[in-house]
Amino acid sequence: MIGLRAVRKIMWVMGVVAFLAGVTGERVLAVNPPALPVAEGKAPRAIITTKFGQMELVFFPELAPKHVESFLNLAKQGFYNGTIFHRVIPGFMIQGGDPNTKDPSKRHLYGMGGPGYNVPAEFNRISHERGIVSAARSADPNSAGSQFFIVVDKASFLDGQYTVFGEVVSGMGVADKIVSQPRDPKDNPLERIEITVDVK
Repeated sequence: MIGLRAVRKIMWVMGVVAFLAGVTGERVLAVNPPALPVAEGKAPRAIITTKFGQMELVFFPELAPKHVESFLNLAKQGFYNGTIFHRVIPGFMIQGGDPNTKDPSKRHLYGMGGPGYNVPAEFNRISHERGIVSAARSADPNSAGSQFFIVVDKASFLDGQYTVFGEVVSGMGVADKIVSQPRDPKDNPLERIEITVDVK
C-alpha cells in the first residue's frame, strides 16, 4: 500500500512534468492568447489590398524575425504588387506571394516561384488559428521564400511544421470572399485576385 508521503511525491513529480510541458511544448497552445505582446504597440504592419477590400496584417518579429524581415523588405520593394492569391481552399486557407502569378501565361508555374533565396524555418508555439499568416514551403522545412498563406479556419495540424509570422487583425471578411471564389481542379481561382502590399 502506498503511503501518504509517496502519493505526495508522485503528485509533485506529475505537476513538474505538466509545468515543463506547458513551458517547452511547441504544441501546447490549442488557442492563441487573445492579445499577443507582438500584436501591440510598435509591431510592424502591412495592408494587403485586393478588389474585394483590404486586410491589415501585424507581424511577430520576436517569434519569426527572418520571415518578418523578408516579407517587409520584399513588400517595400513592390515585389508583391501585381501577384495574386493563386490557391484558395474553402475551410482552410488562401495562398499568395508567387512572382510567377504576375504573368497569366505562366499559370502552369503558379506556386513554384520565389524571391531567389530561402528563409530557414522559425517554427514557434503559435497555433494556426483563423487569421494567422504563415509561410508556404515545399517538403524541405527550410524552403520558405516569398509565398505565404492566410488561414480562414483552424488548421492546428500545421502547428510546428510551418512558420507563423503574423496575423490578420482586420479584414478577414475579405479573405472569406477570396476563399469562396470559383476555382479550377488545382485550387487556382478562375478569376485573377491581384494584390498590392503597403508597409505601415
